[in-house]
Amino acid sequence: MKPIAQKYKVGAALLLLIIVVIGSNYFATRFDLTEDKRFTLSNSTISLLNEIDSTITVEVFLTGALPADYKKLSLATSDLLASFNNHAHHFIKVVFKKPSEGIESDTAKAILYDSLARMGVVFEKANMGSEDADKSINQLIIPSALVHYKKNQPPIAVDLRSSKKIYKPFNIITDEQQEDEEATRNAAEALLENKFATAIDKLTRKNIPTIAYVVGNGEPTDLTVNDLGQSLRSDYRLGIFNLKQAYPDASIIQTLVIVKPKQSFTQEDLLKLDQYLMNGGNIIWFIDKLHAELDSLKKTSGQYTAFDRALGLDELLFKYGVRINADLVQDLNCSKIPLVVGKNPDGSIRMQRMPWPYYPFLSARTHNPVSQNMDRVLSIFPSSIDTVYAKGIQKTILLATDTNSRSISSPAIVALNSVATEADLYSFNKSYIPVAVLLEGKFNSLFSNRLSQIVLDSLQRTTGKPYLSTAIKAGKQIVVADADMVTNEVSNTTGPLPMGILQMENYRFANREFFLNSIDYLSSEKSLFESRNKTVVLRLLDKQKVKTQQSFWQLLNVAIPVGFVVLMGLLFQWWRKKIYSK
Repeated sequence: MKPIAQKYKVGAALLLLIIVVIGSNYFATRFDLTEDKRFTLSNSTISLLNEIDSTITVEVFLTGALPADYKKLSLATSDLLASFNNHAHHFIKVVFKKPSEGIESDTAKAILYDSLARMGVVFEKANMGSEDADKSINQLIIPSALVHYKKNQPPIAVDLRSSKKIYKPFNIITDEQQEDEEATRNAAEALLENKFATAIDKLTRKNIPTIAYVVGNGEPTDLTVNDLGQSLRSDYRLGIFNLKQAYPDASIIQTLVIVKPKQSFTQEDLLKLDQYLMNGGNIIWFIDKLHAELDSLKKTSGQYTAFDRALGLDELLFKYGVRINADLVQDLNCSKIPLVVGKNPDGSIRMQRMPWPYYPFLSARTHNPVSQNMDRVLSIFPSSIDTVYAKGIQKTILLATDTNSRSISSPAIVALNSVATEADLYSFNKSYIPVAVLLEGKFNSLFSNRLSQIVLDSLQRTTGKPYLSTAIKAGKQIVVADADMVTNEVSNTTGPLPMGILQMENYRFANREFFLNSIDYLSSEKSLFESRNKTVVLRLLDKQKVKTQQSFWQLLNVAIPVGFVVLMGLLFQWWRKKIYSK
């Protein structure tokens, strides 16, 4: 009887094992025990994935023989997409491949790479040689993925790299900052969820938001806003709205974009914007409070006075909870501009890039859903912003200066030698001056108890809607005290440059990312931005200690465990021999 019972037990165990293996393919789960919850998806992402009802294909090009940090990013991408697939009812198909695999012709590869680059795929070259090697090999790495949904929809490219550069400690006055490349690449894992979720949302959404670029008060419509228009046109319905001709309809237009107005707003203009907000619309403002332009400085003898544009927006913005100050903000952590510093021996002009405090770098100083985990933003002659009391309105600082700042009140002097002495350096004693603020809540109208019955009747006839003194629902505004943050320079040879790039400087700041994140946050119905606040704590090894203590740690992790197992085996054999020899 015992052998038969034993057979039943073995058979039952095998059957249970088979059921567990098969069931694991359909009911996968895991427990996130990490302190920063790096493997836990946000609720908004899970909700988005649960709504997927057809196949989404993700082509990941970061594969093959990769450096350690890129390999880590590739594994993190694979792990994240596997988690996505579990929540999406297995509608997500993931393919890791090299795009040029099977193509031998260099010409065909070049055509393919050019096509991928136009889609937004990024390429990098990495040095594969070791530190002690005499020779090194430059390998082409593609840290990107393409997300496909339907055949008639163009795919969306996802840049797997970090949007935020991490720099080594440096003296802001005497040292040049250097990027900590390893830390930057490791930090990319924190944004993978948000990047893929945003791409899937844009591909699967039923309604595409309408964005309107407002004109009528001197806003630019030339090539200086070329990148702004191109960036919006690919993901939204973009139109131009003339504020002088009609009232904007919040039921049609999700967000108004107001960039660098130069003419004063009339009371009718303000009423149109006010009622648009009261009816549930959103506005993003890019305002230059003072007239300060580098071209104006070039036309003078080295300095000029920046004057107030008198736009007439102060009372309206104050009612909503902010005040743009009539000043210019400077910071020692800034960009550089080419200046003439003398002549060469042959008589030619000698140029040198010099720090220009009027172009300070901005970044997020608090957790927020727009600029968190993002690289520095380049500002050009920004002003400061103060938040003021507004009932029911929540204010969030999105961008601020660094720790060596100052503000120059109007009339503000713009001069080439604004930092000429050591005393000038000591005047940079302010920190984190706000330049961009997010306002959220139910706004109250500026015109309560201020309009005549004739105006109220005219408003009713024109819009078909009554005047509202309080917003019908919570709305959102973003106020930025710098208009040139989203404009672009125009090169005489290559044409319009991307926003966030200065001529003669080979670096693109995160101006476009900030702008698109802001538009997404104002216009999207889903709260995918909660995943942008995810942080992954980096626990990097000390390379110097690894090099000097390599033998010790190899002995500790390899030789000692093996020796312990051998010792336990010898002791066990000795014990068996002692027991059974009796």
